[in-house]
Amino acid sequence: MKVVRTLVAENGDNAIDLLSKSVPQLSKGRLKDAMAKGAVLLSGKPQKRLRRAQTTLQAGQQLQLHYDDDLLQRQCADAVLISDLQQYSVWFKPAGMLSQGNEWGDHLSLMRFVEQYFAAKRPVFLLHRLDREASGLVLLAHTKTAAAALSKLIAEHKISKQYQIRVKGQLSDSLLQQGEIALPLDGKASLTQFSLLQYDAELQQSWLNIVLVTGRKHQIRRHFAAAGHPVMGDPQYGKANKDAAGLALQAVSLSFVCPLQRKAVNYNLTTPLLLFTGGN
Repeated sequence: MKVVRTLVAENGDNAIDLLSKSVPQLSKGRLKDAMAKGAVLLSGKPQKRLRRAQTTLQAGQQLQLHYDDDLLQRQCADAVLISDLQQYSVWFKPAGMLSQGNEWGDHLSLMRFVEQYFAAKRPVFLLHRLDREASGLVLLAHTKTAAAALSKLIAEHKISKQYQIRVKGQLSDSLLQQGEIALPLDGKASLTQFSLLQYDAELQQSWLNIVLVTGRKHQIRRHFAAAGHPVMGDPQYGKANKDAAGLALQAVSLSFVCPLQRKAVNYNLTTPLLLFTGGN
């Protein structure tokens, strides 16, 4: 069941009572669960998620409910803390977890998971994204100073991001020698560099190491689909590339000069899940 509603409060309205009165097909228990999972937004500057069911509303305040049974019942593995530098941290995001929430909720998002992990004692600033279907390393900041400094590095392409993917087919010698795909995406220059790790003749699949130079939406997936070698398990791009193991794309390395400690740092997954395993 999907329900989308915009509700306007009268002075003194209780949030859960307003929701229950306006959406009688949903029990208070379901509505409270939706609130806890971030599916109710409260108007204001900035707009925020309203999680406390007993909040008293002022006249004219608006609530937006985006309720989706399927999404609210979904689960995924927990994120894993790789390194905590206090002002920023590095996490392993599992497949199935969003980088950040949307209007339908945030209970399956990395940002919400990290907020709860630190018991809401630290702000969480998302610096870059990883597709929901993908897994791997994500960098988060916890102070405005760290967020600004790390965002500057990203904008200046001074954070090296490496990925491993498994794609359909065997790449031609000319494509391997070229070692990059520079197809513009969304009217913007885009560059993906790659090298071959292994080709499996039985599976007719290739394992590749990727260096992402630019960061367009779904860049790796779109580039390799356009090249005729879609990423295995990609539900959106390519044909005949289904894989029960899911999207074979993982962020395996982040390298940069830490702007706070003034030293080079390198974060790697010690056992990349895609490497020669036939799935993630």
